[in-house]
Amino acid sequence: MKPFVWETPDELDKKLAERVRNIRKRRSLSQQQLAEQSGVSYGSIKRFEQTGQISLLGLTRIAVALDIADELRELFTRVPYKDIQEVMNETNRR
Repeated sequence: MKPFVWETPDELDKKLAERVRNIRKRRSLSQQQLAEQSGVSYGSIKRFEQTGQISLLGLTRIAVALDIADELRELFTRVPYKDIQEVMNETNRR
């Protein structure tokens, strides 16, 4: 039985893009300024904010430019075990 999915991947991407856009605006940066500071093209930033689509490298560059790279560094570092089997699998790999 599959667990209930609360959000689709597209919805998650769009929410992430909205959060990044809010941070950009909070820092009083235009999309063009962020493009110049991050090395990500203006078109890619515009598309990301509209659709949530961007490469991982582009997202990382944006995060560095916005001084939120620590958020990426912490991503997936505190993932709880899904079940006892995962605990056993990890123990057996060591």
